[in-house]
Amino acid sequence: MYSNEKKINIIFTYWLKISLFLVFSIIIIGGLTRLTNSGLSITEWELFKGILPPLNENAWITYFNQYKQIPQYKFLNYNMSLQEFKIIFYWEYIHRILARIIGLFFLIPLIYFYFTKKIKSSYINICCLILSLIIFQGVIGWYMVKSGLVNDITVSHYRLSIHLITAILIISMIFWLLRNITFEQNKLFFKLSAANLPFQILIFLIFTQIIIGAFVSGLDAGKIYQTWPLMGNHYIPDDLIFLEIADILKFDDHSLVQFYHRNFAYLIVFYVLILSVVIYKQKITNLYKPLRILILVLIIQALLGIITLVSGLNIYLASLHQITSVILVFSALNLYYLRTK
Repeated sequence: MYSNEKKINIIFTYWLKISLFLVFSIIIIGGLTRLTNSGLSITEWELFKGILPPLNENAWITYFNQYKQIPQYKFLNYNMSLQEFKIIFYWEYIHRILARIIGLFFLIPLIYFYFTKKIKSSYINICCLILSLIIFQGVIGWYMVKSGLVNDITVSHYRLSIHLITAILIISMIFWLLRNITFEQNKLFFKLSAANLPFQILIFLIFTQIIIGAFVSGLDAGKIYQTWPLMGNHYIPDDLIFLEIADILKFDDHSLVQFYHRNFAYLIVFYVLILSVVIYKQKITNLYKPLRILILVLIIQALLGIITLVSGLNIYLASLHQITSVILVFSALNLYYLRTK
């Protein structure tokens, strides 16, 4: 009996690890789908119908004709050939298929684990919450796509940010749960205390930066100023005009969004330096190694951001920048996990 329970717990852990990998993969694919402007190539949700790609020329022409009806084709890609359309179609198709795989891969084993009653109820409850976010992610994904089908040539950057941050929340919850399983504990993320607060603030700053990064991506705001450390010839670009307090919240302004993204990066670097001083001053030795990992990832992330910008938004560098942001989240979560009681 004990052997059987142990086996189920091992399967449960492997299931979560594979889920983590799948979510990480879809974040990468999703980023590339956005970078290649492929997200609007399929203009219907097709929850069941779209499982198979077009299998003949007539089917391809049907999809292409549907794409021709939206503003992105009319104003941006009006010279696109069918062969070029197939490339952006497959990016979005792979993105959607992987989303379906994640949904089913998480749902079916979770039903089994729920009814076996061999897994801690606290772990199952977290998994149920993750599943609800996965379902919400699918809905918000289509809600995002809809925003680019009528009046705009791209999706709403607000909806894109919700789509991205939901994926980050899902992968963060899986990562935290795996930490609890590994250390055989049940640490709570939202436990407030003087010791935990500095690390929670760090994670909040990183999540906020990811949201602003989604704004930059959704608006293509990185194309406005491609110089560093200045934006053009000045630290604050000339086209930023603040006539009233509300102007600081104009998240439709390309220059302002890029300005915020840059300066939030500086803020995070500064905050990590302060946090490092505190950790070493208080001699919290078990955090030395995870802190060094965090600093290394942060440096790589910042350098990738700068190089991506001055390279003219090279797609491979931009993708690496996004991948490193997820690793940065893992590093911050790990640091916080090892600190919290």
